[in-house]
Amino acid sequence: MSLDPATVRRIAALARIRVTEDEVPRLQAEMNAILGWIEQLNEVNVDGIEPLAGAALRALPMREDVVTDGGYAEQVLANAPERIGDFYAVPKVVE
Repeated sequence: MSLDPATVRRIAALARIRVTEDEVPRLQAEMNAILGWIEQLNEVNVDGIEPLAGAALRALPMREDVVTDGGYAEQVLANAPERIGDFYAVPKVVE
């Protein structure tokens, strides 16, 4: 697959990247080189080859889902201008 200059401009627009006309040929060559490398990878026969390592084969450790306050009330409220117990005190804005 080979990209033409119009496609390079469209990709740049979709990525919200400002590309000048002078940069289009260089980007076109770089993108075509990347796509060529991907095509080479697609030609490799991987039938019957198991993955060497990866997170897909592992079960993630699960923790108990418990609601807590974090235990940091004093640290969180240390810089509060005013507080009532373990809560911020704010002025009433709705009457």
